[in-house]
Amino acid sequence: MKIMLVEDDRTIADLVAETLSKWGFATVLATDFERVLPTFLAERPQLVLMDIGLPYYDGFYWCDRIREVSSVPIMFLSSRTTPMDMVMAMNRGGDDYVQKPFYTDVLLAKINALLRRAYAYVGTEADVLEHNGVALHVLSGQVVAGGGKTELTKTECVIMQQLMRSKGAIVSRTSLMRRLWEDESFVDDNTLTVNIARLRKKLAELGQEDFIATRKGQGYIVE
Repeated sequence: MKIMLVEDDRTIADLVAETLSKWGFATVLATDFERVLPTFLAERPQLVLMDIGLPYYDGFYWCDRIREVSSVPIMFLSSRTTPMDMVMAMNRGGDDYVQKPFYTDVLLAKINALLRRAYAYVGTEADVLEHNGVALHVLSGQVVAGGGKTELTKTECVIMQQLMRSKGAIVSRTSLMRRLWEDESFVDDNTLTVNIARLRKKLAELGQEDFIATRKGQGYIVE
């Protein structure tokens, strides 16, 4: 697995790169912060670690550019601690958010969990799930409905899979978080809320506003 690190603090970048190397990851360090997207396209990493406060353009900008061409998992690393920054990170296409300073073992746990949910399930489950005119293509991360289609992030795709495989049954927030991160202690509850909202917005654009229903105090259901 190759991980691309977009971090202008060289001390942090070197520390993270050294830690990742010890765990067998190949690491690419972005050094030209005006050309992050060309570096991404040339290296084609399986995960991107993205700082928000960068020279020239911030991490949100580069996340937008990457999302135009790829659904690769993106994890934000930032010293910003406000809920709005976290919400913006997820709304712009991020899959997770780690606050600085961080423990390297927590960072590694999050990276491994994100890679597992992004790639490990591929090839072990049905490629296409269909229900009420909505088709989820697991391998490509696409949802097709009403003659249109939309691209899902890895996180959104896993949520959609869980809900569609459990159609007719309520899926609790706890079980979704366990499925996504495998250990709730590493999860900000708001992250799930943001991903559900983003998923619903994409479904609404396909004319499926009510595909995912909320059961107050219980969870979500695809009926």
